Amino acid sequence: MKQPPVPPKADHAALEQIVNSLCAEESLETVWHRTAQQASMPSLDVLQELMDRLRAALFPGFFGPPSLRLETLHHHLAVNLETIRPMLAEQIRCGGCFACDGEARRCQECADAAGQKALAFLERLPELRRLLASDAQAAYEGDPAAKSPGETIFCYPSMHAMIHQRIAHSLLALDVPLIPRIITEMAHSRTGIDIHPGARIGEEFFIDHGTGVVIGETSVIGRCCRLYQGVTLGALSFPKDEQGNPVKGVPRHPILEDNVTVYAGATILGRITVGKGAVIGGNVWLTHDVEPGARIVQQRSHSPAGNERLLGNGKKA
Repeated sequence: MKQPPVPPKADHAALEQIVNSLCAEESLETVWHRTAQQASMPSLDVLQELMDRLRAALFPGFFGPPSLRLETLHHHLAVNLETIRPMLAEQIRCGGCFACDGEARRCQECADAAGQKALAFLERLPELRRLLASDAQAAYEGDPAAKSPGETIFCYPSMHAMIHQRIAHSLLALDVPLIPRIITEMAHSRTGIDIHPGARIGEEFFIDHGTGVVIGETSVIGRCCRLYQGVTLGALSFPKDEQGNPVKGVPRHPILEDNVTVYAGATILGRITVGKGAVIGGNVWLTHDVEPGARIVQQRSHSPAGNERLLGNGKKA
């Protein structure tokens, strides 16, 4: 067997210098991480398998074994959930170790709590299925191009993103660290839809097309709302503490009441309320409350210099 060529001594010296630089304390200061008790980090591969299995449990026949029949459904679901529970518990434990302060005495408590949280999450699957089925129906009714609710389940990026977000939101409600954010970012990387697991989203929610949508952590979205591509529900400002660091968890994103429609490219910022049944037009920039039933659209006006400009507040300049 032919041996690879031996690199010159100069190359060895150069590589050693690179290694020394990468191991230097000042280089590692912000990038070195060691989980509590040297536990493993959460596994992206395992979490992907978990999401595949959960999709199959929520939408049997669309995902999972192609040979699935109604008379064998009970058996398949039972086996699937028996597999999911320990896998999920282990990933929850790894997420807990990531966020842990390193006290060894807490490890068994975290492991026990992880198992309990995994079971508590599985108990929420019927409600998750109900919510996601309502999202699929809303997508079908809201898009004339859709031929059936099943088409939206199997094909639409909005449904993929919402499966991930609703699962992640349920885990976050159980105080599971890190894992919910990983799950929503998995969908973000595939669909271009960025929804924080903390966002509270009512039933019958639909994002048409989807690419470029951003929904922030403390956003609240009511029933039967619809967003189009490029919509941002973001923060206008970040309150800071005495050291100048952003204060975490403060409500800072919009509230959309029931039956709100937001068209493509609109940006809605701050803890404002968009009233029930309101319509926000495309490319509007909105930072104030909107009354129920209002229509906020761009208007063209002419400045004294004769240049046209667009307004997002529904008023003439």
